[in-house]
Amino acid sequence: MAVEDIVIVGGGLAGATAARTLRTEGFSGPVVLLAGERHYPYLRPPLSKEYLLGKAGDDALPVVPEGWYDENAVELRLGVPATQLDPSARTVGLADGSRLEYASLLLATGARPRSIPLPGNDLDGVSSFRTVEDSRRLRARFAEGGRNIVMIGSGWIGMELAAAASSYGNAVTLLGLEEVPLGVAIGPELGSFFRTLHEANGVRFRLPASAAEIQGRSGRVTGVLTDAGEVLPADLVVVAVGVVPDGALAEAAGIGMRNGILTDASLRTSAPGIFAAGDVANALHPFTGEHHRSEHWSNALNGGKVAAKAMLGQDAALDTIPYFYTDQFDVSMEYSGFPSLVSGPPVIRGSLDAKEFVAFWQRDGQVVAGMSVNWPRSAKPQKAIKALIAAKTPVAPEALADPEVPLDQLLPAA
Repeated sequence: MAVEDIVIVGGGLAGATAARTLRTEGFSGPVVLLAGERHYPYLRPPLSKEYLLGKAGDDALPVVPEGWYDENAVELRLGVPATQLDPSARTVGLADGSRLEYASLLLATGARPRSIPLPGNDLDGVSSFRTVEDSRRLRARFAEGGRNIVMIGSGWIGMELAAAASSYGNAVTLLGLEEVPLGVAIGPELGSFFRTLHEANGVRFRLPASAAEIQGRSGRVTGVLTDAGEVLPADLVVVAVGVVPDGALAEAAGIGMRNGILTDASLRTSAPGIFAAGDVANALHPFTGEHHRSEHWSNALNGGKVAAKAMLGQDAALDTIPYFYTDQFDVSMEYSGFPSLVSGPPVIRGSLDAKEFVAFWQRDGQVVAGMSVNWPRSAKPQKAIKALIAAKTPVAPEALADPEVPLDQLLPAA
């Protein structure tokens, strides 16, 4: 291969977006995209939301149309993961025994589901959740209805899966280590809001509680024994206890690591010519001056763009404010901001009981994060939240809470 070659390791949103950005920015050299899965790069958010609920089909998943890769001369290798990286020789070893040379390399290897060493993990009917196959398998089982389903994990994915399973008419029990679901992410008050939402739709909680054993008969799951000694009947058990960055390739190559692959704001790693983006990257953020690792789609999307531009020598930095969303039952939520800066209870505009509100978190009087729930989109709450965060200007809590004060009026004068 010629020295101009760019190799992208990882066939998710970050990797595919990087490939697309290279072409839209005018790069005409060889681009090889290595996808460990045997699927064209696809979006993950629908897997636990509308795709799982049967409200969206396979056409909602691709990052770009399948024909785009051939049309834009991007060599896509499906089901061929990278197995070895030599930064000094600038080569990547592949599972098929071949080796690629590169001038620039992007590591977009994502994350893998965290596992917990439970007796009975290997029983039929026990599932993790990460891939399109996982979503299809669970959708088929959820759609049967009338099943006892135990969800292990009270984070965003566990709550989304619980909502989907319950919506199909199953009896769902959720276990988590927190006192309140989502408590670590958004605090006890708003975590309780989501618990109440779920309980109103039939989901039962065992919090805080952990699974001590997954029980079965004839190789098939029958229940979950909790650490309190309760046996929860189960036809299906889903383990959704978070993910860990898939940085094994980088770590083995001696690239700087800390909760993922460490990068600067332009997503450069400690190795010359190597960049990292998406779930696996722990990037320096210009806004906070700290490293942040995000597992949400907006980070992968924006990171893929920044990495591609940086590989082309452009002045690019991942300086966007983090964003994610969730849909659970009749609640649609969007969140922008920096969870690491959040402390204390939020300021609420609107009504939790009416399931229509905006929550703001402040630090030293400045807005550092905000969450909108079923708030009229015509008010553009997320645009206002991001602008308030970017302004770094103290705002009176009373003004934030007052729905009669337009959010754009809280911004400093230009």
